Amino acid sequence: MRSALKAALMAAAILGPQMAWAEPLSSGQTLYVPVYSHISHGNLDGRGKASELLLSSMLSLRNTDPSHAITITAARYYDTDGRLLRDYLAKPLSLPPMGSSELFVEYKDTAGGSGANFVVEWKSDRPVNPPLIETVNAYFFGTQSVAFTSPGRPISPNP
Repeated sequence: MRSALKAALMAAAILGPQMAWAEPLSSGQTLYVPVYSHISHGNLDGRGKASELLLSSMLSLRNTDPSHAITITAARYYDTDGRLLRDYLAKPLSLPPMGSSELFVEYKDTAGGSGANFVVEWKSDRPVNPPLIETVNAYFFGTQSVAFTSPGRPISPNP
Protein backbone atom coordinates (compact mmCIF):
# COMPACT_ATOMS: atom_id res chain seq x y z
CA MET A 1 0.00 0.00 0.00
CA ARG A 2 2.82 2.35 0.90
CA SER A 3 4.54 1.87 -2.49
CA ALA A 4 1.25 2.53 -4.33
CA LEU A 5 0.87 5.83 -2.48
CA LYS A 6 4.47 6.71 -3.27
CA ALA A 7 3.90 5.94 -6.97
CA ALA A 8 0.72 8.04 -7.04
CA LEU A 9 2.49 11.00 -5.42
CA MET A 10 5.40 10.71 -7.83
CA ALA A 11 3.02 10.59 -10.83
CA ALA A 12 1.16 13.66 -9.51
CA ALA A 13 4.46 15.53 -9.13
CA ILE A 14 5.52 14.66 -12.68
CA LEU A 15 2.14 15.08 -14.36
CA GLY A 16 0.84 17.89 -12.17
CA PRO A 17 1.53 20.72 -14.63
CA GLN A 18 -0.11 18.79 -17.48
CA MET A 19 -3.11 17.83 -15.36
CA ALA A 20 -3.89 21.43 -14.41
CA TRP A 21 -5.80 22.39 -17.56
CA ALA A 22 -8.49 24.50 -15.93
CA GLU A 23 -9.03 27.80 -17.72
CA PRO A 24 -10.60 30.96 -16.35
CA LEU A 25 -14.39 31.09 -16.59
CA SER A 26 -15.72 32.67 -19.77
CA SER A 27 -19.06 33.70 -21.27
CA GLY A 28 -17.95 32.98 -24.83
CA GLN A 29 -15.09 32.63 -27.29
CA THR A 30 -14.19 32.19 -30.92
CA LEU A 31 -11.92 29.18 -31.48
CA TYR A 32 -9.68 28.08 -34.35
CA VAL A 33 -9.65 24.28 -34.71
CA PRO A 34 -7.25 22.61 -37.19
CA VAL A 35 -8.61 19.89 -39.46
CA TYR A 36 -6.26 17.45 -41.15
CA SER A 37 -8.23 16.21 -44.16
CA HIS A 38 -5.06 14.59 -45.43
CA ILE A 39 -1.49 14.10 -44.33
CA SER A 40 1.62 13.71 -46.44
CA HIS A 41 3.87 10.73 -45.74
CA GLY A 42 6.57 8.54 -47.21
CA ASN A 43 9.20 9.62 -49.69
CA LEU A 44 8.94 12.11 -52.52
CA ASP A 45 8.17 10.62 -55.91
CA GLY A 46 9.85 11.55 -59.21
CA ARG A 47 7.79 14.75 -59.37
CA GLY A 48 8.78 15.77 -55.85
CA LYS A 49 5.40 14.87 -54.32
CA ALA A 50 4.86 12.87 -51.13
CA SER A 51 2.15 10.24 -50.77
CA GLU A 52 -1.08 11.49 -49.20
CA LEU A 53 -3.41 9.73 -46.80
CA LEU A 54 -7.00 10.98 -46.66
CA LEU A 55 -8.47 11.37 -43.16
CA SER A 56 -11.93 11.91 -41.78
CA SER A 57 -12.36 14.54 -39.07
CA MET A 58 -14.89 14.71 -36.28
CA LEU A 59 -15.33 18.09 -34.64
CA SER A 60 -16.02 17.27 -31.00
CA LEU A 61 -17.98 19.89 -28.99
CA ARG A 62 -18.01 19.19 -25.24
CA ASN A 63 -19.54 21.36 -22.55
CA THR A 64 -17.29 20.95 -19.51
CA ASP A 65 -19.46 22.98 -17.16
CA PRO A 66 -21.38 20.77 -14.68
CA SER A 67 -24.07 23.37 -13.95
CA HIS A 68 -24.79 25.53 -16.99
CA ALA A 69 -25.61 25.08 -20.67
CA ILE A 70 -23.64 26.72 -23.48
CA THR A 71 -24.70 27.58 -27.02
CA ILE A 72 -22.59 26.89 -30.09
CA THR A 73 -23.53 29.78 -32.38
CA ALA A 74 -21.29 28.97 -35.37
CA ALA A 75 -19.17 26.15 -36.77
CA ARG A 76 -17.72 27.36 -40.05
CA TYR A 77 -15.46 25.13 -42.18
CA TYR A 78 -12.66 26.83 -44.16
CA ASP A 79 -10.19 25.56 -46.74
CA THR A 80 -6.40 25.97 -46.92
CA ASP A 81 -6.79 29.37 -48.62
CA GLY A 82 -9.16 30.67 -45.94
CA ARG A 83 -12.29 30.40 -48.10
CA LEU A 84 -15.50 29.48 -46.30
CA LEU A 85 -16.66 26.09 -47.57
CA ARG A 86 -19.77 25.71 -45.42
CA ASP A 87 -21.41 26.64 -42.17
CA TYR A 88 -22.28 23.42 -40.37
CA LEU A 89 -25.00 24.96 -38.18
CA ALA A 90 -28.33 26.11 -39.60
CA LYS A 91 -29.33 27.28 -36.12
CA PRO A 92 -27.54 27.60 -32.75
CA LEU A 93 -26.81 24.33 -30.95
CA SER A 94 -27.45 24.18 -27.20
CA LEU A 95 -25.28 21.83 -25.13
CA PRO A 96 -26.63 21.01 -21.66
CA PRO A 97 -24.30 20.81 -18.66
CA MET A 98 -21.67 18.11 -19.43
CA GLY A 99 -23.35 17.52 -22.82
CA SER A 100 -21.60 17.00 -26.13
CA SER A 101 -22.17 16.88 -29.85
CA GLU A 102 -20.10 16.36 -32.97
CA LEU A 103 -19.88 17.39 -36.60
CA PHE A 104 -18.26 15.22 -39.25
CA VAL A 105 -16.10 15.74 -42.35
CA GLU A 106 -15.88 12.60 -44.49
CA TYR A 107 -12.47 11.35 -45.58
CA LYS A 108 -13.54 11.65 -49.24
CA ASP A 109 -14.16 15.40 -48.73
CA THR A 110 -10.88 16.83 -50.03
CA ALA A 111 -12.13 20.42 -50.50
CA GLY A 112 -10.51 21.66 -47.30
CA GLY A 113 -6.99 20.68 -48.23
CA SER A 114 -4.11 20.24 -45.83
CA GLY A 115 -4.80 23.50 -43.99
CA ALA A 116 -8.55 23.11 -43.46
CA ASN A 117 -10.02 24.41 -40.22
CA PHE A 118 -13.16 25.14 -38.26
CA VAL A 119 -13.93 28.45 -36.63
CA VAL A 120 -16.30 27.76 -33.75
CA GLU A 121 -18.13 30.41 -31.72
CA TRP A 122 -19.82 29.67 -28.43
CA LYS A 123 -21.54 31.71 -25.72
CA SER A 124 -23.25 31.40 -22.37
CA ASP A 125 -25.51 33.72 -20.39
CA ARG A 126 -23.01 33.58 -17.50
CA PRO A 127 -19.31 32.77 -17.04
CA VAL A 128 -18.76 28.99 -17.33
CA ASN A 129 -15.94 26.49 -17.74
CA PRO A 130 -14.84 26.83 -21.39
CA PRO A 131 -15.83 23.84 -23.50
CA LEU A 132 -13.40 21.29 -24.89
CA ILE A 133 -13.50 21.71 -28.66
CA GLU A 134 -11.16 19.65 -30.85
CA THR A 135 -11.05 17.53 -33.97
CA VAL A 136 -10.39 13.82 -34.00
CA ASN A 137 -8.66 13.07 -37.30
CA ALA A 138 -8.71 9.41 -38.29
CA TYR A 139 -8.10 6.74 -40.90
CA PHE A 140 -8.92 3.06 -40.36
CA PHE A 141 -8.61 0.46 -43.07
CA GLY A 142 -7.80 -3.20 -42.53
CA THR A 143 -4.82 -3.42 -40.22
CA GLN A 144 -3.76 0.19 -40.80
CA SER A 145 -4.93 3.02 -38.60
CA VAL A 146 -4.06 6.59 -37.77
CA ALA A 147 -5.91 8.73 -35.22
CA PHE A 148 -4.98 11.94 -33.44
CA THR A 149 -6.63 15.00 -31.95
CA SER A 150 -6.17 18.68 -32.74
CA PRO A 151 -7.18 21.08 -29.96
CA GLY A 152 -9.07 24.29 -30.59
CA ARG A 153 -7.29 27.55 -29.75
CA PRO A 154 -9.09 30.73 -28.67
CA ILE A 155 -8.62 33.52 -31.19
CA SER A 156 -10.92 36.02 -29.53
CA PRO A 157 -13.44 36.38 -26.73
CA ASN A 158 -17.05 36.87 -27.80
CA PRO A 159 -18.50 40.29 -27.01
